Amino acid sequence: MKTAISFKETLEKCGLTLVRVSPQVVQVNVGKLCNQACRHCHVDAGPKRTEVMSRKTVDRIIELLRLSPEIRTVDITGGAPELNPHFRHLVEGSLGKEVIDRCNLTVLFEPGQERTAEFLREFRVKIVASLPCYSKENVERSRGAGVFDKSIQALKLLNSLGYGKDDDGLVLDLVYNPSGPFLPPPEKDLENEYKRKLKEYGITFNKLYAITNLPIRRFLQNLKKLGKLEEYMALLVENFNPEAAKGIMCRSLISVGWDGNLYDCDFNQMLEIPLGGRARTIWDIGSFSEISSGEIVFGSHCFGCTAGSGSSCSGTLLRKE
Repeated sequence: MKTAISFKETLEKCGLTLVRVSPQVVQVNVGKLCNQACRHCHVDAGPKRTEVMSRKTVDRIIELLRLSPEIRTVDITGGAPELNPHFRHLVEGSLGKEVIDRCNLTVLFEPGQERTAEFLREFRVKIVASLPCYSKENVERSRGAGVFDKSIQALKLLNSLGYGKDDDGLVLDLVYNPSGPFLPPPEKDLENEYKRKLKEYGITFNKLYAITNLPIRRFLQNLKKLGKLEEYMALLVENFNPEAAKGIMCRSLISVGWDGNLYDCDFNQMLEIPLGGRARTIWDIGSFSEISSGEIVFGSHCFGCTAGSGSSCSGTLLRKE
């Protein structure tokens, strides 16, 4: 996918030189296996995917985390990360760091996952749960019949375990993705609306992350099918925000693929663009500390992270409280 305007040239015109700094977050994609197949999924995950991180790879990541004291957060994603047979081993091996589980909620009711919610509570794992809308119709349009009701059931289960309360320290954040080729609305306004709507079900949560859909993989194919790709790219380019660009997550994040390959971010991982443009794996480094400088590989998809208020795995980059 190409645009007439280069992202790198756009940065240069704004006088921005964005390079790596000391890493704080290691985001680990433990595989593409998922119990859902969402229309906006940039991973192209689904029930038939066979890419699953091995125990050997998990053990090497745990070893590197022990050798990298500056890493504050281990962000575990997928697919549905809980479906990886070594998910719990990775969580237990990441003690001393903040651990995030990117949960799609319905996976908590899959066979073999009966105790997963209790496990997450025991290790005080931060849950970032994907709920693309508070509307049943919109959720099931993108995720399938029955998903909304299961998601509500899962949120109630997590609340019953202490998640999503302001005083328990068990963090439950939600993620919103636009249902079409448009930018998310202001994050704080949307968060208030989510809280109002979900309160009708007796559900509470901490924060909402509004994440822009990047034009890659499944969402890209959907844009092409709708004939909306050029229009969406123009929207992203027109809304480029230099202030948001300064805070892009790839500057202090390292992305690890299910096979141990290293990337600048999860999106570059899905496009198979190696970290800094040079193929490296977790077996080629002695610690994550070694990746504390250097260039980042940018592409046209990066306009998605810098449009409007910006977008990252932690929501908008310019959050207004």
